[in-house]
Amino acid sequence: MELLSILNETYPDATCELEYGNEFELLISVILSAQCTDKRVNVVTRELFKVADTPQAFCDLPVQELETLIKSCGLYKNKATNIKSCCHDIVERFDGRVPRTREELMSLAGVGRKTANVMLSVAFGEPAIAVDTHVFRVAHRLGLSDGKTPDDVERDLCKVFEPSDYRNAHFLLIRHGRDCCHARGPECEVCAVASLCKEDCERRARQ
Repeated sequence: MELLSILNETYPDATCELEYGNEFELLISVILSAQCTDKRVNVVTRELFKVADTPQAFCDLPVQELETLIKSCGLYKNKATNIKSCCHDIVERFDGRVPRTREELMSLAGVGRKTANVMLSVAFGEPAIAVDTHVFRVAHRLGLSDGKTPDDVERDLCKVFEPSDYRNAHFLLIRHGRDCCHARGPECEVCAVASLCKEDCERRARQ
């Protein structure tokens, strides 16, 4: 596919930017990443995982201490409550292991479809596309989807890309959204895929 070929050349190192040592650490990192940058999450988890790095350790960690450790990620009270509940369920319902199905993952506190899809794709190698704000925006601008919700966009992207490309497409669309196709002031003049961009074509047609 031409789009992926160009984006691969533009961002050859596009990958998950969260730092983690195992699937559980990735889950906690993704929960913390809601409305927060990956860079900030990495700063926080480098210290957080020194204090607690297993579901049981998080269960034993006082919620006030957890709140203090994750405060700079924003929404820290809700995130701390969700992490505590999530870890309790992993210990009690899943024998201390992160579940491997979308349904089970989404039964955990703080885990929506986007987070579940990140886990399926990044941690478990399953074909899944997580739609965050970057993917949602870029998919619309490139004319890959006109879906009104992240679920709608996910369905459209799953039709556009081959399952074997889902993981890479997810990373490439995020990277393009972060580095070039910004929410405000997209850098259309230097965009590698401007010729494929529905929004850019419509803009030029009006000129």
